[in-house]
Amino acid sequence: MLPVLLKLVADTPLSMWLMYALALALAGYSAWSGYMGALGPLDPKTQKFAPPKPADRYQRAAIFGVIGLVIARVGLYFALPSRMFLGGRGEGIPIHTYGVMLGTGFLTAVWLASRLALKEWPGKEGEKKKEQIYDLAFWVFIAGIGGAMLLFRLVNLSESRPLSFYLANPTRLVDCVTGGMVFYGGLIGAALAAYFWSRANGVNFLRLADLAIPTVSLGQCFGRLGCFSAGCCWGDVAPSHFALGVHFPGPGLVKGLFGGQGPASSLAYQSQASDPKWVVEETGQIFDQMVPGAVRISDWAIQHGHTLPVYPTQMLESLGQFTILLVLLALRSQRRFHGQIFAFWLMAYAVLRSTIELFRGDFERGTLHGLFQTRGWTALAEAFPLTAWYNLSTSQIISICMFAFGATLLVRNRARFGALPALPSPVAQAPVAG
Repeated sequence: MLPVLLKLVADTPLSMWLMYALALALAGYSAWSGYMGALGPLDPKTQKFAPPKPADRYQRAAIFGVIGLVIARVGLYFALPSRMFLGGRGEGIPIHTYGVMLGTGFLTAVWLASRLALKEWPGKEGEKKKEQIYDLAFWVFIAGIGGAMLLFRLVNLSESRPLSFYLANPTRLVDCVTGGMVFYGGLIGAALAAYFWSRANGVNFLRLADLAIPTVSLGQCFGRLGCFSAGCCWGDVAPSHFALGVHFPGPGLVKGLFGGQGPASSLAYQSQASDPKWVVEETGQIFDQMVPGAVRISDWAIQHGHTLPVYPTQMLESLGQFTILLVLLALRSQRRFHGQIFAFWLMAYAVLRSTIELFRGDFERGTLHGLFQTRGWTALAEAFPLTAWYNLSTSQIISICMFAFGATLLVRNRARFGALPALPSPVAQAPVAG
């Protein structure tokens, strides 16, 4: 486990000015990217974009530049002390493994989507769609991050502060977006951004979804490896004899990239170190009260300095997502209507995620029990005990809806399975197995 690779601390005059330079470079690069990637208005008859006018370029550069400035401002707030211009906490900027893996997954997914666009639309149209994919990636990134944070807040209402708190304390607004993220929230946000973008740019949304959705699995492969490094999204307690059980470290055991002591223990350890329930080590069974042969989870974790063995749910989902990616890339050559690959992904991931959820141990992610308890519906909360198999998590509920939507797409288009010719498989042209 390697939650933080290194930490950038601005504790000298030179490093402080370097932070200002990096902030300006980020804003400048964002504006330049917007300027260079600008497109003219879409001709509704030819469905082609006109060459951009100077006004189009300047408008897009301004939007991208402002977004870059906002991101740079947040970085300076954390990196610089309050006495410095635009400073704040002075805590430094930690380079989290989770963030690095998430970014790597996103960039790799965008690259693969751009390669698939060249196969989907041959010739000059493919080159144009490739550039549009890069443009879409920006809006998908913003909407995905926003949706992931919003859903995290919704499933943790009891820990969320009201909007009035942040209006009265604007310097704490950053706390609102640093609590955590939920994959399904990011997926929904990204899907909405892609839908509205496709409508605005005259692109068939289902055709775009067929192209892009397998790359989501590629991104999630890396993302779940980041979860493993951070010690989040951990599994339930496994039997002591389970060969694949993993232990997440406590204070003093977490290391950085260069071997130094990490800043904090794993999230899994923090959870178990405060867990008052009891567990039978040999079987992994958890109880709310003392039973013969059981030990208190918190006592065991504190005594040993690490967690009990837990199921490696992050690694299992990463492997499952990679399998879905390969299968869907192979099926692209057999698809018969726009939306078929999208439907297959919705159903496949719903099954994978619902299965993985059965082995998850982080009840902080949101369940029916927690929802009813938060709303004060005690009777309903008692009807869905925390450890009961039917205490569905937020992700399982969304998975059910996703599976139903995917199945509906297939059923509604079952008569069109001969409508499109078979297309060349991109597996050989776009190697992703590494």
